[in-house]
Amino acid sequence: MSNCYPYRSTLFLLYLLVVFGCSENNQSSVKDTGLVYCSQGSPETFNPQVGTSGTSFDANARVLFNRLLSIDSATGDILPSLAKQWKKSRDGLIYTLDLRHEVQFHTTQWFKPSRSFNSSDVLFSFERQANKDHFFHQVEGMTYNYFNSTGLADNLLDVSAIDHDTVAFHLKEPDPSFLIYLTMEFSSILSAEYAEHIQKNNIRKEEIDHKPIGTGPFKLKRYQTDAFIRYTAHPDYMDGAEAIENLVFAITPDPSLRYARLISGECDVMAQPLSSHYQLLKNNPELRVQHQAGLNIGYWAFNTLIKPFDNPTVRKALSHAINRETILQTVFNNLGEISNSPLPITMKPYHNDRLAEIKYDPELAKKLLAEAGYGDGFEMDIWAIPIQRPYNPDGHMMAELMQEDLRQIGVKANIVSYNWATFLNKVSQGEHQTALLGWVADTQDAGNFLSNLLSCSAIKSKTNRAFWCNPVFDDLITQAQHTSNMKLKKNLYYSAQEIFREELPWLPIGSGQSIQASHRDVKNLNIRLTGGISFSGVNKEVPSS
Repeated sequence: MSNCYPYRSTLFLLYLLVVFGCSENNQSSVKDTGLVYCSQGSPETFNPQVGTSGTSFDANARVLFNRLLSIDSATGDILPSLAKQWKKSRDGLIYTLDLRHEVQFHTTQWFKPSRSFNSSDVLFSFERQANKDHFFHQVEGMTYNYFNSTGLADNLLDVSAIDHDTVAFHLKEPDPSFLIYLTMEFSSILSAEYAEHIQKNNIRKEEIDHKPIGTGPFKLKRYQTDAFIRYTAHPDYMDGAEAIENLVFAITPDPSLRYARLISGECDVMAQPLSSHYQLLKNNPELRVQHQAGLNIGYWAFNTLIKPFDNPTVRKALSHAINRETILQTVFNNLGEISNSPLPITMKPYHNDRLAEIKYDPELAKKLLAEAGYGDGFEMDIWAIPIQRPYNPDGHMMAELMQEDLRQIGVKANIVSYNWATFLNKVSQGEHQTALLGWVADTQDAGNFLSNLLSCSAIKSKTNRAFWCNPVFDDLITQAQHTSNMKLKKNLYYSAQEIFREELPWLPIGSGQSIQASHRDVKNLNIRLTGGISFSGVNKEVPSS
C-alpha cells in the first residue's frame, strides 16, 4: 500500500489524514496541488478589520479577502483591485471609486451567495467599523485598531453608494494618505449579504468572523484552534483560480519544530527560522532561502502609565544599559541593523539618520538611575514575544541578554511570556511593565507607521503599547500627513523623531531581515517587503513520473 506522502513521518501522515482527508485515491490531488505552510501562531481572528498581528493578516486578509485597492510595496504605486479606477475631488474631500464587475464571494458549507460583489458590500465593511450602533460593530468586545489609529474614525464623514458599481468616500479634511488606507488589511471587503443572512436567521453574530466569507483567492474550509487551518482555492476568483487547490497552515509556534518539519518535508514553506538555523537552511540544496531588509522595527516598550516607567530618566537609563550590538550578533545573526528611530531603517527618506545614538553605556545608566531616585536598582518584568518575527527572531534569547545587561546596573528583570493570543491581549490591555514587541509596515507611509505605534489615538485603538501620549508629537505627524510639500513633510517627521528620541517611550532595537525558506518545487513564492506571506500565484512543480 502506497502512502499519500511517502517521504513524510508517520505522525504527520496521520495529521494529513485529518486535514486533507488523504487517501490513496486522492494522492495526486493532495501531493501535487496541496501546500503546507508551517506558520508561527494562531490568528487572533479571521476578521482583518480588528487584527493587529502579521500572523493574523497572513491567515485572513492575504488569503480570504481583497481590498478596493492594492499597493506595489517596492514603488508605493496604488493599483486597482476590487475598484478598477478612482478619482479625487479638487478639494480632496471626496474619493469616487468605480467597482470591478462580476467578482464572486466564496461559496461554503455555511453560506451560498446569490449575487456578486457590489457597492453595498463596501458600505457594510466601512459602516461596521464607523458606526457604534451597527449590529455587527460590537462582536466579542472587538476594537477597530487601524480604523481608529489612521484617523478614519474621526475623518470619514460618510460612504455612499452612487449606484451598484460606484461608491464615494466623504472626508471632513483632506488626507493624502487616504488611498493608502484603502490598500491596508483593515479595509478588506466583507459580504453584506452574508451579514444579512446571519441577522435574518438569528445566527450568532460572532459567526461572521468565525466562518468568514470573502472574495479572496482561497476560502476557509476548516480551523482547528492552535493546530491547523485548511483553505481551498476559490474556483471563481476574480484573477483566476489558484493552482494550489489545498492550502494548509500547520500552526507550529516552536521554531525548532518548524525547522525539523521543513527539513523532513512535512512542510513546504516556513518563515522566520532561528538565526542558528539560517546557515543550515542556506546550505541545503533542496531548499530555497530568501531574505531581504524589511519595513519593520523591533522595540522594547515601556508602559509609561506605570512607575517607574513614567519617568523619562528611568527609560533612558534602561535603554543605555542594553547592548544592542550583542543582540544584533546573537539574536539576528547580524541580519539586521540597529536603529535609534522608531521608523525602520529602510523607510527612506523619512528615517532620521541624524538622531543621537542610544549608546550602550552601563555607567551612564547607573548615573541616570541614581538621578531618578533608583540608585539601588529595582525589580521589573520583561515580557518576551513568544513567536519569531522579522523584528525579533528569538524573543526569549533577546530577553535573556537584556536580563543580564540589566543585572549589571542593579536591576533585576524577570522574563514573562504567554502564548501569542494571550500575549497580544494582555499587552493591549496594558498589563505589562515592559514588553519586547515590533511592527511591520503595510506601506512606505511614515505617518501611518508613527501614528499607529505612538499617537495618542493609538492608545484607544490599542496599538500604542507604551501608552505614551505627546500632543506636540501628534501635531507634527498630523501636519506631515496633510502636506504635499515633500521637504516640509520630511522635516516634520524628523522633528517628531527627535521628540521620540528625547522621551524614549521605547527602546528601538533595530530592523531585521525577513526570511522565508521553501522546498524548490514551490514556485513563484516571493518574499514581501512589507513582511508576511502571500500564496496568491504560487504553484508546485509536479515531479515527472
